[in-house]
Amino acid sequence: MFQKAKNIDTAFKQIKAFSLFIITACLLFSGFMAYRSFGLVASMQSKVYILANGKALEVYASDRKDNVLVEARDHVKTFHQYFFTLDPDDKVIQANVTKALYMADVSAKRAYDNLKESGYYTGIISGNISQQIQVDSVTVNIDQYPFYFRCYAIQSIIRATSIVSRRLVTEGYLRNVSRSDNNPHGFLIERWTTIENRDIKTENR
Repeated sequence: MFQKAKNIDTAFKQIKAFSLFIITACLLFSGFMAYRSFGLVASMQSKVYILANGKALEVYASDRKDNVLVEARDHVKTFHQYFFTLDPDDKVIQANVTKALYMADVSAKRAYDNLKESGYYTGIISGNISQQIQVDSVTVNIDQYPFYFRCYAIQSIIRATSIVSRRLVTEGYLRNVSRSDNNPHGFLIERWTTIENRDIKTENR
């Protein structure tokens, strides 16, 4: 009788220990799976897929600080291309300058107003002149905010009889603003000034 009770008590303890082991193992496994799931979700959120030419391409999201230098340079380059790319068409001039002015403050608007008042744009239209710009390089100092930049470019003024190449150097500062369709980089050019703008070569056509 006592031996049987002892066997039952031992079996109960073994079942109890086995049950605790199973429960503990299940809890640990559930915790591990939850951890792995959160990690997988975070990994998936850092990936973006775009559709290009009928193919899904994977791109990776990153913090802005990782790309701030690249975006700052491209912002400056894009602004100069819009501001200085002109054709003898009032609508083209207005469209390009409007895009440029979204990317800069009143210093760019002041430069545009001065050119307009001096008859620069009227001369381009009446003389059938085209103006193009090739940005050679843009240096940006991101160690201090707002970010100082300097842009080096070659400006080409194309007339019916000649092509004049001019060396253009400008400088200014970049301030962070909200991104938009008109300003996808989220920068605003401030205190923009022209340091140098001189003829370096003239070619006859």
